[in-house]
Amino acid sequence: RGSRRSYMVAAAPARHIGDPTHPATLVTTRVSIDYSCTATTTLTMTNITRRYDLDWVRILAFAVLILYHTGMYYVSWDWHVKSPFASSTLEPLMMLSSPWRLSLLFLVSGAATSFLFAKSSEGFVGSRSKRLLIPLIFGMLVIVPPQSYYEVVENAGYADGYLAFWARYLAGDDTFCRDGDCLDLPTWNHLWFVAYLWVYTVLLWLALRLAPRAMRRITTFASSLSSGVMLIVAPILMFGLIRILLVGHFPATHGLFDDWYNHAQYFSIFVIGFLIARSESVWEGLRRMRWISLSIALASYAFIVWYFFFSPYIDENPGELLRSMQRLIYAANSWCAITAILGFARQFNPGDSAARRYLTEAIFPFYIVHQTAIVVFSQAIKPLALTPVIEGPLLIVMTFATCFAIFEIVRRIRWLRPLFGLRA
Repeated sequence: RGSRRSYMVAAAPARHIGDPTHPATLVTTRVSIDYSCTATTTLTMTNITRRYDLDWVRILAFAVLILYHTGMYYVSWDWHVKSPFASSTLEPLMMLSSPWRLSLLFLVSGAATSFLFAKSSEGFVGSRSKRLLIPLIFGMLVIVPPQSYYEVVENAGYADGYLAFWARYLAGDDTFCRDGDCLDLPTWNHLWFVAYLWVYTVLLWLALRLAPRAMRRITTFASSLSSGVMLIVAPILMFGLIRILLVGHFPATHGLFDDWYNHAQYFSIFVIGFLIARSESVWEGLRRMRWISLSIALASYAFIVWYFFFSPYIDENPGELLRSMQRLIYAANSWCAITAILGFARQFNPGDSAARRYLTEAIFPFYIVHQTAIVVFSQAIKPLALTPVIEGPLLIVMTFATCFAIFEIVRRIRWLRPLFGLRA
């Protein structure tokens, strides 16, 4: 009575939903209340930053991932099951997203980790572990087994039925072999991304705890690259060097302990996402450079398609110089496609909407379910012998419909939500 008091209230701008890479920042609200006879209330909000552009980038990136994994059924590249019509026809189109698709997801995940860590560093690892490891373990035990079942049916002629296979899967049976290549069971298949994301999150947390000053200096250095071409050139040189030195010695395995090329590129870009997340100058630089980034991405994509599909060096040794140049251009394509996407998202940020809120929650369950849906439906409709022109779109529609249906069920049942990466 007869006094003025000031309170600081911290709250999230919206409920954290869905994917553990959900990017939200802390909202700080100062509330001043005059307790005199004439009451007045003044609200001043600072640092209200909701990265809707990153929400939409992540949503679209996961949508591209679903389309890409559907395409894997129809190309000649190694995958769990294959269409009888599999060929190299779609491969140049698949290469349009191959260099950058997963790197983009790791960058956005790193940025989201920065926002979440800034919101609360206490209990951070425990919270991230629940959101990532519970779905990973559940996925390995329940969601992924049908993929392995149809793989051994197709490649090893297994005929004892799914339940018998599931028991052997859970027991770690290692006798499913073809030409000396044995299937490792249990497995995480497409859920390797979740496992890697958890490992990278823990490593980054340790760095922040053990060397905070060094991390601050690195963050300052990353922000200093926002002006000029170094925002484009420096990462290209770094990722190009990683590819030149490692990709020929450490092919992708997604096996965690022997996947050093992937770790070098994915952990690096995860850290970059963390470092630039709250730097307005970097994001403004990405917006300014978006057309340059897009031009380099398209030009480098044309070179990649020529090199891998039309050049005379496919079956011949191209020489170390040309091979190194190809790897550098591949890195340029990866980074410039990412910066172009982020720059245009920054420029044309569609903002908030009911669709964004719904899809932000839905994408992690979609990710968990989608590849199993693709494999199961592809084998279910294979006897129809549909041409890929008909079967492919049908497979995409069935996969998305299944993902939506499962999400609608899961989001309504409290005990199911953590199994699919949603808050209880």
